[in-house]
Amino acid sequence: MKIYTKTGDQGTTALFGGTRVPKHHIRIESYGTIDELNSYLGLIRDQDIHEDYKNVIINIQELLFTIGAILATDPQKATLKSGKARLNIEKISIKDIEHLEHEMDQMNENLPSMTHFVLPGGHQTVSFCHIARCVCRRAERLASALNELEPFEPNALIYLNRLSDYLFVLARKLTYDLQVNEIKWIPEKH
Repeated sequence: MKIYTKTGDQGTTALFGGTRVPKHHIRIESYGTIDELNSYLGLIRDQDIHEDYKNVIINIQELLFTIGAILATDPQKATLKSGKARLNIEKISIKDIEHLEHEMDQMNENLPSMTHFVLPGGHQTVSFCHIARCVCRRAERLASALNELEPFEPNALIYLNRLSDYLFVLARKLTYDLQVNEIKWIPEKH
């Protein structure tokens, strides 16, 4: 199988179901940003972090492929003529969302309470988490805009919201684990 198909040379691409749309279509921007986020998560997973974090990230990466597939499916062609769903895969479940919440709760147990915003950085691994968090927020904004135009499974959008929170808590936990100074943002008063 060749990687290059030349079908996108005129600035369009195909959704699941065959519908062709411009490469700048909000649906393409949405799942493209999910792909970007997934790549940053791979970068975090490649760092020298605890195996438990790596396993959670692998699970997240797999679920991001699911969300990408949901977003890449033309809603008008989501159901086959036979009545079956075009995407024959597990969707995002409440359990997936609760898993992120559980992970955050566990990490938060050992963290000092937050009294101020914190500046991203302090260690390369922590910085990668903050970058991934920002990309996740962008993915969520794009997916939210797409959902207003063409609604899709609500749990996918909820998962993205929870994932950005998870990445923030992971950044704080890695700051703690790596014994890095967490710099609080304390604005100067006039």
